[in-house]
Order: sequence, then C-alpha cells, then structure tokens
Amino acid sequence: GADWWGAGPGAHSHVGGVRWWNVKHPGAYAQALAEGRSPGAGREILAEEDRRVERILLELRLREGCPLDLLKPDGLAASRRALTDGLLEAEPYDQGRAVLTLRGRLLADAVVRDLVD
Repeated sequence: GADWWGAGPGAHSHVGGVRWWNVKHPGAYAQALAEGRSPGAGREILAEEDRRVERILLELRLREGCPLDLLKPDGLAASRRALTDGLLEAEPYDQGRAVLTLRGRLLADAVVRDLVD
C-alpha cells in the first residue's frame, strides 16, 4: 500500500488513496509540460476495497508476494487451490505469504483474479 509517483507518458501515480495517470501520447505529454500544464489525463479516489484489491494485484507480482491476511475467505480458499496447483510456493505460504512460482508468474493475471474474487 505504499505511495508512488509515475513520470512520463502514460505513467500512473498513487498518493494518499488518489490514483492519477498521464496522457499516453509522448507529443501531448511534452506539449502539456512545455505550456506549463499538468500532463494528467484522469484521476480517481480509491475506496478501501479498491486499495485492498490493488495491493494484492501489485504485491503478488513482487518477489516477496503478498500477505495472506489481505485475502477474504473465498480468496484464501482460492490460494489453497493455487498452492495445490503449483502456482504458489509452499514455504512462504506456510509463513503467511502468497508468492508466485515460475508457473504462477506466467498465469499471474488469472491467479490474481481468483484471489480477489
């Protein structure tokens, strides 16, 4: 759940529960900066549930994975299936973390979908 700043065309940022993104086209991005305008294309305020889901989505892709206590009961059941299917590593799982295996990394979008549904 840390804040981050994105720089450049199409970059996303997240600070204090607000997410925003820059225009995607490099020319439009450069023109906005040259004119002293923000290159921001949009923004949204994330609800608590959205922040939880996004944290799972982002942290699961990291080497350290995400804490299992972020998962709701259905997501925890899905994580046990993912472990059995070889998509999550056993040792970190036993220590309370969901860490993707190589196979799990190849199927990360599907694993995340199952864990947050």
